[in-house]
Amino acid sequence: MIDLGVSKLALIAVVALVVVGPERLPKVARMAGNLLGRAQRYMNEVKSEVTRQMEVEEFKKMREESTAVLKEVENSIQSTVNEANIHLSDQADTLGYDYTKPALDEKEVLRKSKRQGRNSWGVRRAARPIWFKHSTGMRTRVQSGAARMKRFHHSANK
Repeated sequence: MIDLGVSKLALIAVVALVVVGPERLPKVARMAGNLLGRAQRYMNEVKSEVTRQMEVEEFKKMREESTAVLKEVENSIQSTVNEANIHLSDQADTLGYDYTKPALDEKEVLRKSKRQGRNSWGVRRAARPIWFKHSTGMRTRVQSGAARMKRFHHSANK
């Protein structure tokens, strides 16, 4: 930027005092300070925007590199799985087994993915003892909305 020393600032102040006059000098100085502050804020915003754009570009490059490495690892794993399948089928042929990869049945996969058995919500909820349900205020019987309204409405009229 501009190199301003103490002597240059003093010379500018004397010239401004002579040209502008002592009455208007404070207003001019205030206006010059405001303009200088605006210019500095604008420059800081531009710098931060440029920095942000550089960070976005770096992130995009890093993301592209990571996806390339991920695809490479995926291909490596796939080739290893294919080699293992070939090796297993060769071993099955030598031993006389009929090795075929089972087909995925969509209904079977969906049936297995649903929560069943001990981990299901209904089984876990029913496994709580009645005394615990009563002590915590948990409902033990299913009641329709109409029956519940009748029960509470009837008790409110008493």
